[in-house]
Amino acid sequence: MSDDQESSGHGHDHEHAGGHGHAHGHHGHSHGPKPDHPGGAKALGLAAGLTGLFMLAEVAGGLVSGSLALLADAGHMATDLASLLLAFFAVRMAQRPADAQRSYGFDRVSVLAAFVNGLALFVIAIWITVEAVQRFLDPGEVMGGLMLWVAVAGLVVNIIAFRILHGAEGGLNTRAAALHVMGDLLGSVGAIAAALIIMATGWTPIDPILSVFVTLLILRSAWRVLGESGHILLEGTPGGFDPAAAKERLAEAVPGVACIHHLHAWCISEERLMATLEADLAEGAESEKVRDGIKRVMEQEFGIGHVTVEVRG
Repeated sequence: MSDDQESSGHGHDHEHAGGHGHAHGHHGHSHGPKPDHPGGAKALGLAAGLTGLFMLAEVAGGLVSGSLALLADAGHMATDLASLLLAFFAVRMAQRPADAQRSYGFDRVSVLAAFVNGLALFVIAIWITVEAVQRFLDPGEVMGGLMLWVAVAGLVVNIIAFRILHGAEGGLNTRAAALHVMGDLLGSVGAIAAALIIMATGWTPIDPILSVFVTLLILRSAWRVLGESGHILLEGTPGGFDPAAAKERLAEAVPGVACIHHLHAWCISEERLMATLEADLAEGAESEKVRDGIKRVMEQEFGIGHVTVEVRG
């Protein structure tokens, strides 16, 4: 076994008839249980609990006060709750080892959930927009005082949730969840602004106007979630990866490579990148050294640690 394969802890190669062979390299990658992030899971659970409880309070406050801005912000908090729960269960699911039926493990569960969450964001945004139009056509009474207190409480909850998540372990999932909560801070600020304007001037149209502003925040998040999760589900290339440039770099950096063919790269999740390729050997090149060199360059320069290489010639 080569040093490169030993460093991965999980590598094998095959020689086939006709002088062809391929090898799998897993630099730093394992199909077994992954390191746990108990701090990240705990932070996500606490933040989700706070967000869920206050979301219910905000729905009640919006219905009693007649504030569409509060209901819109509650809808935004619902999307944040979904993202927090998604991140929480993703941390937990990532600990489950791969099995015979799911050789890549369970990382795609979080991607599927993210795609469904993105679709739900669009449904919520459509509902808020329809309600806003109806409020423009038929304005109703809004209890500015109650609306203000509920919105201020929501802002406090969002600040606490963000502080819990900020700097917590858990990697990309936790950071993305913190960004969702930060976005919800803007929704709470919008509801506070609407309440103050209503209390000062009695101009209730500001309520649906700011609710549409919150809707735009939701749609922005929804578009990003759908785009990223859909790209992974379609097995698109990792962000920033250029197959043509990678072929040129491998032929240049790895001695013994004559040409690279059929280079394919994709993502199992945001953090797990895969690639397969074929390499034509130059005359006199040693297949094992070429394979090791290709895998090393792919990991060090392109961040892809799980590479299947087939050599020819």
